[in-house]
Amino acid sequence: MSNNNIIILEKQFGEVVDIILQHKSNASRTINRELLLSAWNVGKYVSTKLKSEEWGNKVVSQLSEYIRSQYPDIKGYSKRSIYNMIMFYEEYSSETFNATVEKYLNSDFVQSVPAQIEVQSNTSASNYKQNVIVQSVPAQIIQIPSEQIPKILELTTLTNHIEILCRCKNNEERLFYILYANKEHLASRELQRCITNQTYSALLSSKNNMSKGLLEAYPNAPIMFKDTLFVDFLNLPQKHNESKLKNSLIENMKQFILELGKDFIFMDQEYKLNVGASTYKADLLFYHRGLQALVAVELKKTKFHPRDLGQLEFYLEALDRDIKRSNENPSIGIILCPEADKVVVEYAMSRSMSPTMIAEYKRILIPQECMQKQLNEFCNLFLNKK
Repeated sequence: MSNNNIIILEKQFGEVVDIILQHKSNASRTINRELLLSAWNVGKYVSTKLKSEEWGNKVVSQLSEYIRSQYPDIKGYSKRSIYNMIMFYEEYSSETFNATVEKYLNSDFVQSVPAQIEVQSNTSASNYKQNVIVQSVPAQIIQIPSEQIPKILELTTLTNHIEILCRCKNNEERLFYILYANKEHLASRELQRCITNQTYSALLSSKNNMSKGLLEAYPNAPIMFKDTLFVDFLNLPQKHNESKLKNSLIENMKQFILELGKDFIFMDQEYKLNVGASTYKADLLFYHRGLQALVAVELKKTKFHPRDLGQLEFYLEALDRDIKRSNENPSIGIILCPEADKVVVEYAMSRSMSPTMIAEYKRILIPQECMQKQLNEFCNLFLNKK
């Protein structure tokens, strides 16, 4: 078989794989939608009974025990799980949550997926309608009044929603993590870490730590790059050198990339840059898939000094001239240090036309902040990608 035939076959095989993956993705979304609808309807039903005082709290325990004993194959309906479903329905059906979604996104994300349920007297299964437009439900023994589940809930899993509801303090923060979990394809444990490490604050804080060059080349950089990275997973001592920091990051690269963002691909450490008769080494080199750009990270064990910026800009020039491919965008540089004086950083960044930024790494967590303006920018980015 000729090379051309092999190439043609591989292309066709790839198309078959694309078909398979597309349908697997569709199946996953359908399963997730059904799980969300189930939780929504159960939560609504029980919530209605409790609020009307037709049921007391003990009845929830009795319901859980009934499902466990009579339908042992049905899992996930412990007393705690049922109360989580009640919370899921009550919090996300509230006017305040819907108003928050409309404020930052649009009404399409508030009401779109039907949450109606019809139960036949001779079946134990629920039949759901998956149309975007709400359809009327035929008269059944039980018919929950016409209502819709917010479409935005489809963006992540029920497990992630419960984590978000339990740990986030306000609707803006909840909205952010729903969008971020979708954007980064976060599993439950990954989301837990992002919430613990206050990704909300780190991504949406004021970005005086970015150069004019970075903001001009990459307008969305403020909501793509964190100004503070938490490296508590390294267990660094109070006193440590750059070599210790670098080696620890490499040993824990999976967690470090989660902290950076999943679009980062680690390429090499101490990446050699040959300029003239001299060889220089960039501490860590990444590639950002979303921006299609090389990202050099320089590690510092001490407080940021303006001279550090000159070294980084030199590395970026070498990367752009000798390493960057023609289809790639200008290289980005990040100085990662334990501390940075905000005024010094602002002065250093104000005239820098290279795509650079200063980020701090923290060994422990810091208090959380709430930033609605930057959340609006993040939501606009999300809408533009849809």
